[in-house]
Amino acid sequence: MVNRRAVVTGASSGIGAATVRALRSRGWDVVGVARREDRLAALVAETGASAIVCDLTDAEAVAALITELEETGPVHALVQVAGGARGTDSIEDSSIDDWQWMFDANVLATQRLVAGILPLLRRAADEDGHADTVFVTSTAAQVAYAGGGGYNAAKAAEGMLVRVLRQELNGEPIRVVEVAPGMVHTEEFTLNRLGGDAVAAESVYAGVEAPLLAEDVADVIAYALQAPGHVNLDLITMRPVAQSAHHLLARGPLRVRLDN
Repeated sequence: MVNRRAVVTGASSGIGAATVRALRSRGWDVVGVARREDRLAALVAETGASAIVCDLTDAEAVAALITELEETGPVHALVQVAGGARGTDSIEDSSIDDWQWMFDANVLATQRLVAGILPLLRRAADEDGHADTVFVTSTAAQVAYAGGGGYNAAKAAEGMLVRVLRQELNGEPIRVVEVAPGMVHTEEFTLNRLGGDAVAAESVYAGVEAPLLAEDVADVIAYALQAPGHVNLDLITMRPVAQSAHHLLARGPLRVRLDN
């Protein structure tokens, strides 16, 4: 795999950073993309990846990103992790600014990135047999829940974008994979969603035995990329064992019911 090159967005933390590490450990060349230059610099020093600073909600910045990628080597895979959630208010009370940001970060940025990078993926697929796209959405794209309106809507829109893209690329050797995690305990996602309230953020995971970690999602992404080129994992929904459904979460130790 040493000659295959992946672009991983959202690489400054969480699932994106874990994916950079996972792919580097498997021999991929990796370009990490994120807004925070200091975080990217630390990841580059740790993993030997390369990095490009870019705000995916900025059209000019994305155009510059595509140009730099084209000038520095082939692109065999795109892993689109960047996105996020803001707020848990009801639809009636929620902030339009929060909704605007969620659609910009999760949907419009994804479309902008795909449109720019597809020519590079096609070139790599023509030369090497196939190319890949992986999109990290969420179980919030599949199940509605109170307080999730903006994030539900944005992730559902991103999920539909992915499914339409797969149909539009029918006949081309470019795989389109969607990974939809449930509860993942990362250092920033819930903290950012709750406006920096660390106590409230940690309470979300209180008592849950072994929620998913960023590394778990990264391992699944790496597996999907390294599956045989004719195998497409259309949709991978993954949750911790303690989360049997989006709304059904066990708090406390997981125990066998021997009396049954």
